[in-house]
Amino acid sequence: MRALFTWAWRLTALLVICGLSLQLYFLARVALMLVVDPQSTTFQRSEAWRITLEQGRLPWRQEWRDYDRISDHLKRAVIASEDASFADHDGVDWEAIEKAWERNQQAQERAARLAERRPNAPVRPVRIVGGSTITQQLAKNLFLSGERSFLRKGQEIVITYMLEHVLSKQRILEIYLNNVEWGEGVFGAEAAARHYFRVGADQLTPWQAARLAVMLPAPRRYEQRPNSPYLQRRAQTILARMGAVTLP
Repeated sequence: MRALFTWAWRLTALLVICGLSLQLYFLARVALMLVVDPQSTTFQRSEAWRITLEQGRLPWRQEWRDYDRISDHLKRAVIASEDASFADHDGVDWEAIEKAWERNQQAQERAARLAERRPNAPVRPVRIVGGSTITQQLAKNLFLSGERSFLRKGQEIVITYMLEHVLSKQRILEIYLNNVEWGEGVFGAEAAARHYFRVGADQLTPWQAARLAVMLPAPRRYEQRPNSPYLQRRAQTILARMGAVTLP
């Protein structure tokens, strides 16, 4: 029994050391971003591999632009669309997460009731609504996989607080806007502005910025339907909200 206890204690200590070492690794990577622009993210590398396998080539558009060379219209539009309280929260908007969880529960319950009433009807996947802030999205894209699990979510939150306490809000938004996906192999504000509107990221109009911001939840889907009625309506909504956004 004593030998079993000793083995269990050593295993626990080893797991704790490994966990702490991983957190120190993430913290060092975040600290490096104070002076070095990240060249790629985990999500981008995953997408590059997928596109290469599917197409046999890698069409890729991405070009870094400093914070001051990205249109304020785009900054406001993205914040209005993705994270209205970005300038005020500490990385995690717990109220938004709670509301998203409630909406997802309600959607699942509606789907279950529909399945009971129409057992032979085609089963449609339940659309999961996220409550992640811009900082959380950046944490996930920089370092983590796209799997949905409590362990992965917990690690995302830890990295989110690292980003918020080490980097400024401006730097977080700058890195986000330079690495977020805006279509198949299209990453960052400059590539998106060139791809969709043939202008630089610093020349985007309020309407163009709103259109790009609306695409962010599902950029590859909206890339195939750029003139969808939903995209138009949602862009109008974002356009109306942009004036109230406070930039970091």
